[in-house]
Amino acid sequence: MAAAVAAGFIPPALVLIILAVTEPVSISWVVAALVAGGVAAGWSTLAVVRVWASRAERIEAVAASLEKHEPPPHLIPDERDAMGRAERRLLDAADAVADEMESLAEQRDEFEAILRSMTEAVVVTGSRGEVVLLNEPARRMFALSPDANYNGRDFVELCRDPRLQEFVARATASGGGQVTSAEIALQTPAPRHVSASAAPVRRSGAGGAAWVFVFHDITQLKSYETQRADFVANLTHEIRTPLSALYGYAETLIRGVDDPDIARRFLGIIEHQARRLSRLIDDLISLSDLEHGLTPLKLDDLDAGTVLKDAEELMREQAQRKGVELSLDCPDNLPPIRGDRDRLHQVMVNLLDNAIKYTPRGGNVVVSARAATSAPPESRPGVELAVSDTGEGIPAADIPRLTERFYRVDRARSRELGGTGLGLAIVKHIVQLHGGSLRIESRLREGTRVTVWIPAAAASVRSVATGTEGS
Repeated sequence: MAAAVAAGFIPPALVLIILAVTEPVSISWVVAALVAGGVAAGWSTLAVVRVWASRAERIEAVAASLEKHEPPPHLIPDERDAMGRAERRLLDAADAVADEMESLAEQRDEFEAILRSMTEAVVVTGSRGEVVLLNEPARRMFALSPDANYNGRDFVELCRDPRLQEFVARATASGGGQVTSAEIALQTPAPRHVSASAAPVRRSGAGGAAWVFVFHDITQLKSYETQRADFVANLTHEIRTPLSALYGYAETLIRGVDDPDIARRFLGIIEHQARRLSRLIDDLISLSDLEHGLTPLKLDDLDAGTVLKDAEELMREQAQRKGVELSLDCPDNLPPIRGDRDRLHQVMVNLLDNAIKYTPRGGNVVVSARAATSAPPESRPGVELAVSDTGEGIPAADIPRLTERFYRVDRARSRELGGTGLGLAIVKHIVQLHGGSLRIESRLREGTRVTVWIPAAAASVRSVATGTEGS
């Protein structure tokens, strides 16, 4: 500013000095020189102020952009003075900050995309245990609102389950900088098994480490492990029982039995147990092939009534020996179904065998069929094949597990009746391969009804559709 003022007064002063050397200077010339110098100084000062104001506005625009996390406006600094060089340094720093902010934004977007795609529940807490971030699976696992903001809340207050609270406290108190892992059986808000891990995240300039908690729901895996263990235990028992009988009676016969009737009875028991082992092995092979897709279906358009009649005729003798009345209820106008004749015959025989076994003497077993559509939203045309009995019924809690391998409601009675415990599991897989459905309904001391729905043949579906359009 002083330089601008001096630059305005120096030319008039020089003029006065020159005039004073050559001749006396009047007051009017002095006044004129001063006025001219003041005007020149004012114009110079105004020009400098305008330049500084313009530069100040540009610098403020850069600062405002940085505060808003936006790219700064482009500057063209004049590096001929100190202010221009300062502007250049500011511009370089602003560009570096903008690049870093853009990189951080990209990393944040990638991190959020990873969190959204993860099936595991992830919770990030601060050094004091306050929630910094949690993804959608974490909200579902801990029954938290999908829209509420839990940032700043204590994570221990949100998880609620005592076992999980103990794990969080143990992990954060370790202070060793290592990952802590554990399997936890949660009861709150819902029973489930969780594989939990906690890892510290060191932060520069912070009072302590942040923590990343990852929770993987292994409830289904635990269920599979339980089923596998049950399968091995049941299979071992199923094989050991007939083998023990075979070994014991064979050893007795080798030692010699004087009574021919006793010997024949022992041989009959050996034959019965051998057949039981054979049925068990056949069912295991059949079930394994079905589960692994090794049994291709030979699909044909079938008459549902014929499938039921063949199964009913095969099982009639067994029903008569048991003293159970077996009846068939099948209308003549059923639509044809698309299926494998042998496999559907196996389904009906297994269902009738179970019904006859568990129906007391004097009871009734009815095998029936009717046209029916599948459950919404598909509502496809098809046929329901059902087997109903007047047995003791099945408790409601056991019905969902009836199609599990070797599952029995009454184990002792089932083994006494000679079942392998695989029949309904085989039925379920055959029905699923046909694109059908299986439904089991039962009431204690009233009886059980097992219904199999099989889709109608394509020709029947087309005829039904044509008839509907024509009407």
